Amino acid sequence: MRRYALIRTLSLVPTLLGVTVAVFLMIRLIPGTIVDQMIGTEGTYSEQTVRALKSFFGLDAPIHVQYGRWMSAVLRGDLGTSWRTGIPVHQMILGRLEVTAELTLLAMLIALAVGIPLGILSARRESTGLDHAVRVASLFSLSIPVFWQATMLILAASLWFGWAPRVDFVSLWVDPAGNLAIMALPSLALGTAVAAVFMRMTRSSLLEVMREAYIRTARAKGVAESGVVWIHALRNSLIPLITVVGVQTGYLLGGAIVTEEVFTLPGIGRLVLWAVFQRDYPLVQGTILFISVLFLLSNLAVDLIYGTVDPRIRHG
Repeated sequence: MRRYALIRTLSLVPTLLGVTVAVFLMIRLIPGTIVDQMIGTEGTYSEQTVRALKSFFGLDAPIHVQYGRWMSAVLRGDLGTSWRTGIPVHQMILGRLEVTAELTLLAMLIALAVGIPLGILSARRESTGLDHAVRVASLFSLSIPVFWQATMLILAASLWFGWAPRVDFVSLWVDPAGNLAIMALPSLALGTAVAAVFMRMTRSSLLEVMREAYIRTARAKGVAESGVVWIHALRNSLIPLITVVGVQTGYLLGGAIVTEEVFTLPGIGRLVLWAVFQRDYPLVQGTILFISVLFLLSNLAVDLIYGTVDPRIRHG
């Protein structure tokens, strides 16, 4: 198991290197730099001032030199300092991490609590009206963009119940009830699409397992149908679902960017958008790299769980 874990961990290094190159280059493909924004449309600054500003931000160096400086700092554990605020990037990320982590966790809990039971129910009622209804509902949920669903949830809550989410965020540790009231709609909007994925994966995986010979043997021995499903079938259908959970964790982190903007949540997602608008290169690079590391770590956790659930994987 240790060798398997070491190999899977080392395999993340090339991916992280590719992420650093991609994020470094892509932010620079956006027209305009922070110097252009500071000058504005009138361009009242002299050429000497413009050159001095580019030199101050390190934008006068060749692109490979800029990348080398950034990577050297990253390898030392320094994500840089925000050009706009002068605050270290890691401090700004940690200050917003609580919101994004809570949103992702609540959305995942909603997705698991809704998707897995519906998938089991749909598999047990295969080709019935209930099965068709659940599958259509899941397809409908997958087809709705998160930002549209979030907007419709706010509109429905305000029109039907006369209630709108608070704009000012309050921490879970300060006011648990107020915090959950704020996070309810964002978590629901983000979690329902993922719940549809879990439902479809649980259904298809469970149906495949239910057709195996050992399931027929268990039924022939007189095992109750609930025991067949929960004890024999569900455990053996977990591996595809574990895969989806790991991938969807990354989806939730990415979807949090749009959801946080719609609900004005002060999380990492809104921080990324603000940094892009302000052309704050160190902040954009640091936050996206941080999100990528979280995504890769979630996939690493999935790989390690694989080796625990099915020992054949780590010996393969």
